[in-house]
Amino acid sequence: MTTSPLSHFTSQGQAQMVDVGAKAETQRQARATGHILMRPETLDLIVAGSASKGDVLGIARIAAIQGAKRTSELIPLCHPIALTRISVDFEIDVAASVVHCTTCCECFGRTGVEMEALCAASVGLLTIYDMCKGVDRGMHIEGVRLLEKAGGKTGHWIAP
Repeated sequence: MTTSPLSHFTSQGQAQMVDVGAKAETQRQARATGHILMRPETLDLIVAGSASKGDVLGIARIAAIQGAKRTSELIPLCHPIALTRISVDFEIDVAASVVHCTTCCECFGRTGVEMEALCAASVGLLTIYDMCKGVDRGMHIEGVRLLEKAGGKTGHWIAP
């Protein structure tokens, strides 16, 4: 059997955690994004800070940070990473009735932080949904994707 181009599989096709022990430690960074669409009335509650569960974006920011920190507990083959920085930014687009979330994760280590940035964005957006679902079950999350990664053997990558 030939080796798989997917590093999380052995040549026999079995799942494995990738061995990063021989890789050099480098500064690594990743940015991810996503957005949640909702009714204008729901966005008004978020902007006004009058959602019944409290400060939606403040709580979503903390949840996103927690999501990044716990990525290896959620994604089975991810390595635990000592993150050195996590940032979470929300941008409100009133005209489109959308909240955009952009996250950035950094570490100095042997493996990248793409999954941590993606997990942070996902958990932040899911938290907005959770906090507002009582008034708008039709919200939907879209466009969760990696924007950029830097560091490691593959170097700097920016989404097209």
